[in-house]
Amino acid sequence: MKKRKDEHFLSLIIPVYKQEKTIVRNINHIKSVLDNVRYDYEVIAVVDGIIDNSLKKIKQAKIPKVTTLGYIKNQGKSYAIRLGMTKARGDYVMFIDSGLEIDPNGISMLLEHMEWYDADIIVGSKRHLASQVKYPFYRKMLSYGYYYLVKFLFGIKIRDTQAGIKVFKKKALEKILPRLMEKQFAGDLEILVAADTLGFKRIYEAPIKLDYQLGSVTSAATLKAILGIVKDTLFIFYRKNVIAHYQKSGKKLIKPKRLKVIRT
Repeated sequence: MKKRKDEHFLSLIIPVYKQEKTIVRNINHIKSVLDNVRYDYEVIAVVDGIIDNSLKKIKQAKIPKVTTLGYIKNQGKSYAIRLGMTKARGDYVMFIDSGLEIDPNGISMLLEHMEWYDADIIVGSKRHLASQVKYPFYRKMLSYGYYYLVKFLFGIKIRDTQAGIKVFKKKALEKILPRLMEKQFAGDLEILVAADTLGFKRIYEAPIKLDYQLGSVTSAATLKAILGIVKDTLFIFYRKNVIAHYQKSGKKLIKPKRLKVIRT
């Protein structure tokens, strides 16, 4: 069947880390949602460090329309997403966290916002009035604290930079992607800072449904994440305001190191 000119092709990137017990089930669930959206699609699962059987499990499952990338050493979620973006064929490029804390039914909500606003970027937001959010009080306080820090440092109007679901026009992403450097905690913020610096103003928020379960995360891991995101945020501030990295032309950009990527 021939694709109409007004139809879009979607690339959905799913970063994966140490999820051998749940990843096939989760990808199948996300795929069942994609099968009901009005666009054709591809799924790119990026295994961020082959330290368990996650890549093997996905490969064995042979899920239609799913491509898997992986590399040996863990690099960080933001690196995995960026790698997936470089391989994306869609004119809409999206990512969603693999743990299903964010309801994947929100994928269609973000895509409809993309069309309605003719946006460059749509950001899933916990603070949208229509969002349904369940997560611990301490995490809510941390989220608000980080929001005010970001607002103070960058003046970005988006109220939630960190929710793990966003969609981009490929044409906008092609200009943003070569400037990105974050690999771990603040990659979502860096994308929005780079987009704003480059003059992309059609960035809007859409509601999500989020049910965050603390699970087995330890206080030590939480503290490490907090310190990591603050450090990475300050590095983004330095790049933007001290060395003007995000304003540089393509010829002056720093090229990321190449890893041996395993593709299935």
